[in-house]
Amino acid sequence: MALEAVHNAAPSADTRTNDSLRPVRIWLYALAGFVLVILMVGGITRLTESGLSITSWKPVSGVVPPLNEEQWQAEFEAYQQIPQYSVVNSWMTLEDFKFIFFWEWLHRLLGRLLGVFFIVPFTVFLVQKRLPRHLAMPLFGLFILGGFQGLLGWWMVSSGLSELTSVSQYRLAAHLTAAALLFLALTYVARSLTPGAVPQLVGKTQVGQAWILLVLFVVQIAAGAFVAGLDAGMGYNTWPLMDGALIPSGMAVMDPFWRNLFENALTVQFIHRTIAYGITAYILMLVWWQSRNGGFTGVFGWLPRLAILVGLQVVLGIATLLMSVPISLAVGHQALAFLLAGSTVAYIADMRRISKVWQTV
Repeated sequence: MALEAVHNAAPSADTRTNDSLRPVRIWLYALAGFVLVILMVGGITRLTESGLSITSWKPVSGVVPPLNEEQWQAEFEAYQQIPQYSVVNSWMTLEDFKFIFFWEWLHRLLGRLLGVFFIVPFTVFLVQKRLPRHLAMPLFGLFILGGFQGLLGWWMVSSGLSELTSVSQYRLAAHLTAAALLFLALTYVARSLTPGAVPQLVGKTQVGQAWILLVLFVVQIAAGAFVAGLDAGMGYNTWPLMDGALIPSGMAVMDPFWRNLFENALTVQFIHRTIAYGITAYILMLVWWQSRNGGFTGVFGWLPRLAILVGLQVVLGIATLLMSVPISLAVGHQALAFLLAGSTVAYIADMRRISKVWQTV
């Protein structure tokens, strides 16, 4: 797996006692934080339905927004040619358009800046010989992943320019999941480069349990993208009942059945809720199991922290639903999902690092 390759590329803690990789770690954590900021702006862009306001992709010249009334009018006229304007937003004035344009422009600008913030320090670190080849190559792979994320973004936007009035939920899920993988990879590499370790026994079972938790978080992020893509959170705003029942009817009305899993708003929201219940039960099981098998010293201190974050995420998710998806709560809910996955990957990195050191003691 990609993260496994990155882990193997990281030098062991005891080979760099002077911690010359500290600037690299800070840089990687900063990049991960910047990805999180882009994610939050992307969430606002989606919730304000701003994502289709820029109908062309100009990787270089698109950095500069319209600077005069003529340029603004040209952008507005291009937007007026797509279905979202004629079907949903025909009431818009130029001033209304400027609002949605800003969020999409900012989202794209931050994506471009991410590439700059990666390649410039990366080049400096190479010149300084701070990055050995077996670390530099995987990091450059992350740069490629970031560029691919930009292509996915345009692929997603293009799905709403001809027939749909919003972007495809399938492409939105691909875009968000790729962002999650980039965020997790950056966090994992940074954490793996932490110097020093306490010899502590870590079993394969515990590592495997953490990987399962991480997979559940990534799957839930993807499921959340389908909820967002279908605006499924705007309906069925009750809890714990959904449409008046714990298991609502109408979840299999589409044919073939698999379409319900991705295109039926009722089914998609139910799946998102069910995965949340499963994650909650699973993290509580891990906490209980570890409390009976050594407690929460050292690396296992991550578990109660993760349990607390999961609890907060559940409360935030329910509040977001009951209040019909206000932007502040929805963006916070999405960001906390990334932080949960990031904390889990840091937990895995710590276990792998400690496990490696223990084997050499």
